[in-house]
Amino acid sequence: MIPLEIERKFLIRQTPELFAACSKKTDIEQIYLIKTDPAVQRRIRSMTTDGVTKYFYTEKRFISAVTREENEREITREEYEKLRLEADMSLVPIIKTRHILEFSGQCFEIDSYPFSDELASMELELTDEEQEIFFPPCAVIINEVTGDKRYSNAALAKNNGFPE
Repeated sequence: MIPLEIERKFLIRQTPELFAACSKKTDIEQIYLIKTDPAVQRRIRSMTTDGVTKYFYTEKRFISAVTREENEREITREEYEKLRLEADMSLVPIIKTRHILEFSGQCFEIDSYPFSDELASMELELTDEEQEIFFPPCAVIINEVTGDKRYSNAALAKNNGFPE
């Protein structure tokens, strides 16, 4: 059985208080691959934390705006370099920094991008679609963007920025 990812996403303001509350930072390069199945999104990532880089291959099948089947595995650098040859050239690679913010037993992932000093996205994985969220007071939420395709990483890569 493929694991489910249940996630909500928010557009937020970047503030010094927000990043001061974060416990971990990871630099990510994310590359979308040519689709071999129209219903499945494929990507590779390099993730660097404290000078250590790991590589991942992921396949996602979208079930609803909030829920996806996600199959992810760690790969070698050689596999990563080989898969780069399958990059979808209509999408630029996403470069982002992921900050981890733990609050009230929840783990928020905040992604900041080089194309914006003002805005970031904040995601939270849930145990079910109706789970109550307790937001950290340092997070200035502009809007929930769960299911809004304009705020997907693929759209951000294509447009190299947040929508107006």
